Amino acid sequence: MSQAVGHWLLFGLAILMANLPFVSNRLMGVVRLQRKSGWTRVLEVLAGYLLVGLIGFGIEATVSQITPQRWEFYALTACLFLVLGFPGFVYRFLWRSAKH
Repeated sequence: MSQAVGHWLLFGLAILMANLPFVSNRLMGVVRLQRKSGWTRVLEVLAGYLLVGLIGFGIEATVSQITPQRWEFYALTACLFLVLGFPGFVYRFLWRSAKH
């Protein structure tokens, strides 16, 4: 896998995992729940962030050496992950409720 393909794959996966808690009533898109609480959605976002991060480390390891990161990298990527999930948040809590 080339480096560019890995980047686009990871970016698409990050968009999917960031929006999944808000557009589906399933836990991580698999287990159907009657109702998801806010804390369930928060834990799903954290689990999605960790999953995307682990896959990113795997892609980085296949392309080159893994670069050591400090806390600033993780703070920035967590904020970026939350920004990527904003469309799903708007759909769930702002746009859908305004239509009804």
